[in-house]
Amino acid sequence: MESTKTFTDKVLLILKGLAMGAANKVPGVSGGVVAFVAGFYQEFIHSLKRINSTSFKLLINGRFSSFFKYINGRFLSLLFFGMLVSYFSISKLLDYLIINYELYVWSAFFGMILGSIYYINKDFKDWKLTTYIALLAGTAIGLSISFMTPATQNDNLFFVFFCGIISVSGMTLPGLSGSFILILLGNYVLLLIDSVNALYDTFSEIVRGNFSFLQDSERLKMLKVLFSFTFGSVVGLITFSHILSYILKHYKSITLASIIGFITGSLGVVWPWKKTIYKTSETNGSFILDTNGKQIIENYKQYIPEFNNETFLAIGYITIGILIVLFLDVYAKKIRGSHA
Repeated sequence: MESTKTFTDKVLLILKGLAMGAANKVPGVSGGVVAFVAGFYQEFIHSLKRINSTSFKLLINGRFSSFFKYINGRFLSLLFFGMLVSYFSISKLLDYLIINYELYVWSAFFGMILGSIYYINKDFKDWKLTTYIALLAGTAIGLSISFMTPATQNDNLFFVFFCGIISVSGMTLPGLSGSFILILLGNYVLLLIDSVNALYDTFSEIVRGNFSFLQDSERLKMLKVLFSFTFGSVVGLITFSHILSYILKHYKSITLASIIGFITGSLGVVWPWKKTIYKTSETNGSFILDTNGKQIIENYKQYIPEFNNETFLAIGYITIGILIVLFLDVYAKKIRGSHA
């Protein structure tokens, strides 16, 4: 019975990683919200915080078992395994759904974020002047980020490293979408589509015994970009986790109020009824393409929907999104009860 429970826990951790990875890929949606709603946010931050000088000493001294236990390795490894799988599976499915069913996908995400706001707010009772100010500040920052004008693409490795540090905020700070930050920095397509596809193609060729990519300068460049981005993400993840762990310990109420504000402000990014605007380089009909003929997301123009069947169906998906979060809340309470 115990082994069954352990196996179930492992599968659930991988599924949580899948959900976080998928959320991190979608502009406007934060993987941190998934961690918060699923009830493992503080464990996630605390585990990352354990990657410090003590853990590195254990690693250098060859005490691998102690190192793995110290950093809560079982939890982190299964979670990150789920995220990795997500980037090559669920995220590709999301790409397809957003292209073909954009309104309904955004509607579901909008509903999930509405549900998340309710979920985080329902147990928060420490409302006072400082937390109200934190709430308003978080909302204002979230809204201002939503309406910023994106930069142009930049594949300089130092800038890509910086993008990795900044974009990982979506995993550590609920409500702040890392992928949307990459849009603002101009590197969303470069880092979450082109470089990931380059890695996928490289692995596929290696499995088939094809090493021709070693003579492909563009492929090697993309792999360097991905490595720099990944290294920056690791640095950012560890750095932010230490900062957030300290803040949550000493200023928990203000931090939670700010997070509620961030998530509320992010609703503008995931507003379902919007039109995608593309980078200006050369026009082709209703689309604007870059010099390589590739569509690049730049920003969104929101609008008020008409009341028709499509709108009512979208409202239905918003409701489904809210119900998913409420179901996760009930399910999390059931799990906590079974472990008590």
